Amino acid sequence: MRKFNFCAGPAALPEPVLLQAQQELLDWGGRGCSVMEVSHRSPEFTEVAETAEQDLRDLLAIPDNYKVLFLHGGATAQFSAVPWNLFGGPGRVADYIYTGQWAKKAIAEARRYGPVNVVASSEDRNFSYAPGPDSWQQSEDAAYFHYTPNETIGGVEFDYVPEVSCPLVADMSSNILSRPIPVEKFGMIYAGAQKNIGPSGIAVGIVRDDLLDRALDGIPRSLNWRVAADAGSMDNTPPTFAWYLSGLVFKWLKARGGVSAMELESRRKSAMLYDFIDGSDFYSSPVEPGSRSRMNVPFVLADDSLDGAFLEQSEAAGLLNLKGHRSVGGMRASLYNAVPMEAVEALVAFMADFEKRMG
Repeated sequence: MRKFNFCAGPAALPEPVLLQAQQELLDWGGRGCSVMEVSHRSPEFTEVAETAEQDLRDLLAIPDNYKVLFLHGGATAQFSAVPWNLFGGPGRVADYIYTGQWAKKAIAEARRYGPVNVVASSEDRNFSYAPGPDSWQQSEDAAYFHYTPNETIGGVEFDYVPEVSCPLVADMSSNILSRPIPVEKFGMIYAGAQKNIGPSGIAVGIVRDDLLDRALDGIPRSLNWRVAADAGSMDNTPPTFAWYLSGLVFKWLKARGGVSAMELESRRKSAMLYDFIDGSDFYSSPVEPGSRSRMNVPFVLADDSLDGAFLEQSEAAGLLNLKGHRSVGGMRASLYNAVPMEAVEALVAFMADFEKRMG
């Protein structure tokens, strides 16, 4: 029996996608072999790749002057790829907003290739909010402006898109495909797949055409967006199974009404959990209300000596992976697109029962 999986990543995948992959595992499309066993340059897999790209373009309304890339190395590789690809253009400093662990990693990597200006930080309140534009200290001539719209670990999400004069870059690993986004406001969007796109092993990049030729000299070929774009993301053998599964997820999303429907669903799911937490003296949220993530909901128990019992009993109840990240502790429920409303209902029911018995 399938259980409810609240893992932050690799995360839950839609059951219909898993069932289709299961059915096609040994005989994909009547070919007598798996999709993992065909050439990535074959007409059959080329169709998979092209269809996945078009479906993603449809879901996010990606303009024609943007390239869609399917990349190796997850979002972490893009922490390096972003400065490598953009520091060679106008401007010699990069602006970053520091909102938690993933922004911290991106900043540290960018500093290896050029100067970084931290425009704003939420460290003063333990990364519990998204800094507003009135607090920013922007550079006059930045090569690009980078932010993390959703911090997976801290559960902080921006409710707005920054307005900047230089190329805007975003690590959307945790909330891509959970709502419509104005792609035309961004220079580059990247996202590791293992949360809302598909399995780990692949990342998506959406890059505006005019940014493809700004790379620093000596950039590794595997990180060069121009090389990836010109080769159709197949300069070398791509992670074909992850690409195929991501394509199935895109089909599933379209069948469910696309990202607008996902936004409504994500708001319903997160509101149910936050409302319960806010109405309890036993549980609390460490994130300020205006910055709370719809995708990752951290919470703590009033008595942290009960954390072990909570985790043990929730797992026994079929509620998996609720332990908070090791750097912050507590609990965390990740409510990505593939996590159904029934999972949140079951979680809230368990939390209410646990509070009644243990509070």
